[in-house]
Amino acid sequence: MRFGYTLMTEQSGPRELVRYAQAAEDVGFDFEVSSDHYSPWLTEQGHAPYAWAVLGAVAQATSSVELMTYVTCPTVRYHPAVVAQKAATLQILAEGRFTLGLGSGESLNEHVVGEGWPGVDTRQWMLEEAIQIIRQLHTGELVTYAGEYFQVDSARIWDLPDEGVPIGVAVSGDASIARFAPHADHMITTEPKAELVTGWDAATSTNSRKIAQVPISWDPDRDRAVERAHEQFRWFAGGWGVNADLPTPRGFSAATAFVRPEDVAASIACGPDLDELAASAQPFLDAGFTDLAFVQIGDEAQDAFLAEAAEGLLERARALS
Repeated sequence: MRFGYTLMTEQSGPRELVRYAQAAEDVGFDFEVSSDHYSPWLTEQGHAPYAWAVLGAVAQATSSVELMTYVTCPTVRYHPAVVAQKAATLQILAEGRFTLGLGSGESLNEHVVGEGWPGVDTRQWMLEEAIQIIRQLHTGELVTYAGEYFQVDSARIWDLPDEGVPIGVAVSGDASIARFAPHADHMITTEPKAELVTGWDAATSTNSRKIAQVPISWDPDRDRAVERAHEQFRWFAGGWGVNADLPTPRGFSAATAFVRPEDVAASIACGPDLDELAASAQPFLDAGFTDLAFVQIGDEAQDAFLAEAAEGLLERARALS
């Protein structure tokens, strides 16, 4: 398994994210993923810089670590033709190190443009159509497209990377695997379910990556680690069925009002014990995932985590695999 570091735009400013990206490469993470948010999940997190500008800076500030969006929604806030252009440009800047991670999005980030928030079935159809457009534009040909949800009028991407742009797509079960596996290079998901891996492998003919993410809260003081995880990551308790549809941080705050610190600590490894933190990877290893990105919770903890804990965490996680 390859292990990654999460550039979490909801909890850090743009200059800090670039600095963390450099430090994460120096420590030895295999890849870095960036969220793409217009709003933090909770006001306590306090940030939401533009992920694509941050990734452009990260591409220049790093030299070897792979980069990825985790994930971008190419259907409401962004038109897929614009995502195709951004991804091609970023791949050139990153000299082939970039993977475009796509998903059907959350209301929290997409409702801001005033186009409403479609139901889940419509979102899935929109995402499928968007991927088709991105793929066509990445051929470098002139594209005119008339779909049910999107129109493209005589568009061409003029600056294309020689190696193309691999696409990963977020899935959650058999139906989404059947729909998106034919259009994607890699699988992205949130839960360590072996049936997702085997279902994806059965639906594809390529040796694709199976990519996931897991939060941890490292701190020399376990009580502070739990406090921080509860303060900034209790939204995680709602699950994606809830998280996709709440429109504002205030909504997430209300929805998690009765989530206790001990509830968060029961699902997120907290404290100084690197063996315990590394063990968060075990369910994903057992399920057959190939890539796992750690999320260190809390901007104020990043510098110390990267300087004091990350190398040891990677050593223990790699020993598990």
